[in-house]
Amino acid sequence: MKLSSDELDKECSILFELAESDPLFDKKKKLLQDNGFKPKEQICIKRSSDPNWLSTSLTVMLRIARIIKLDEVELYFGGEEQLDSYSPRNELEALNSILQLVESSLTNACEMQKNILQDLRNITVDKICQFAEENSLKTTIVEGQTDNEKQLLQWGENNGVKTRLQITYVEGAGRGAIAREDLKVGDTALEIPTSIIISEELVQKTDMYHVLQELEDTSSETMLLLWSMKERRNTDSQYKIYFDSLPEDFHTGLSFGMSAMMSLYGTLLLDEIMQAKEHLRAQYDKLFPALCNEHPDIFPPELYTWEQFLWACELWYSNSMKIMFADGKLRTCLIPIAGFLNHSIYPHVVNYGRVDSATNTINFRLSRPCSAGQECCLSYGNLSTSHLVTFYGFIPQGYNPYDVIPLDIGGAEEDSTEGSSTSEWTTHMVRGTWFSNNWNIFYYGLPSPFMDCLRRARNPMLLTKKVLPENLENEIEILEDLLAIFNDMMDSLGDADLDDRKNTSWDVKLAVGFKFLQRGIVSSILTSCHKGLDLVEHELSKMNG
Repeated sequence: MKLSSDELDKECSILFELAESDPLFDKKKKLLQDNGFKPKEQICIKRSSDPNWLSTSLTVMLRIARIIKLDEVELYFGGEEQLDSYSPRNELEALNSILQLVESSLTNACEMQKNILQDLRNITVDKICQFAEENSLKTTIVEGQTDNEKQLLQWGENNGVKTRLQITYVEGAGRGAIAREDLKVGDTALEIPTSIIISEELVQKTDMYHVLQELEDTSSETMLLLWSMKERRNTDSQYKIYFDSLPEDFHTGLSFGMSAMMSLYGTLLLDEIMQAKEHLRAQYDKLFPALCNEHPDIFPPELYTWEQFLWACELWYSNSMKIMFADGKLRTCLIPIAGFLNHSIYPHVVNYGRVDSATNTINFRLSRPCSAGQECCLSYGNLSTSHLVTFYGFIPQGYNPYDVIPLDIGGAEEDSTEGSSTSEWTTHMVRGTWFSNNWNIFYYGLPSPFMDCLRRARNPMLLTKKVLPENLENEIEILEDLLAIFNDMMDSLGDADLDDRKNTSWDVKLAVGFKFLQRGIVSSILTSCHKGLDLVEHELSKMNG
């Protein structure tokens, strides 16, 4: 997106441009066109007699920016629905992209343009603040900082870290970063110099690097993992305070015991964890005990057990970040102190993965305000709860829009339903129907690409969404098929017994909580199908009566 201005009549125009390099370009282009916009859309901002002229302009810009910022899941589920927002992440990115354009243009604008742009900036910030108020989670502090956290923060500040956060224990999240003061949109909550970041350059300075370099298919991430296993026990390490602040055990899905795994029976998460464990065990067996036998001075056997390998894997999965450095290279890193920032569906910080070349720091700037005493959260990415359980060890608060159930319904789509803006999807999925706002005939709160595919599979000749007897009869058959499929899925999930969660182990609690969430998704789909069936049958009876 770009902003241009016309010096002659002192109006501003903002150019929204969908990048052709976007992997979802064709689908987003179609969606923009269906909403009356072009891939390159210029919005003029000029004062008028309408008292709502500025908010009207922002509404139009926000509609375009939302579509440009859509990811694949958001586009799949929201392509045909006129949504006020697609997801918290999308809304924040869209609003902040507009804000960034306005702020970057203020410096070169003439005085009258500055007035317009400043007004636009103010109303955009107000919109972000309104969104924050409507999408906030309560922070309950259960314990203050321990000595380890205090020492780590002091070590960081001694090494150039600037922070407006403190580390405490938060109910339901473990350790988290709490705002010391009220933070506004654009404020930097945390600034980390690259000098304390743990990246592959550290490994390259060790004897370990030359040995690992000779091994086939050894990635920089694997080298870092092996380095951290040894560095963790190095009493002279410059990162000793950081390693001392880490837990002895990471409670992620990779450490699930047998009881927890049995609790996951019937879920895809069971397969996901088993496959991840098998992959890690194969990786470990490929390296050890061979490295310990051949280079015992570099790889002491007591430091490279399977248990310590798994600990290091969990450390890197749950705490690492991908950072773009000033040289243009993307590196996987551990960032001391920043690892205390937890993930949220309603994040305060969305964009943080790039080194500021001017200061040689990573800056965690707020995309929405954070009040004093409130937990300041990141977005780790567009991640499902199954992924978060497996590699991070938690279930996020709130409804996760990326909790989808993938569906295998046969071949790719060839034709598009008349009026559909979401054709050419080759994979399909469902999620909790509470995210939808369209419960009418032909929709039922279910994703249009999925339903259209089922219609074509059952009757390729019915290519319209018109309330005709033959179409309604087709809908009844489809909804009955879906009820059979998801009733079987609910049966396979079994009961999610929550009664004993207070008295059971952490991993069983997490597993049972996940299964309860999955049952909720399937239950919502069954409810939608039943309501849809009633709706269609009622409409058909009116036509036949």
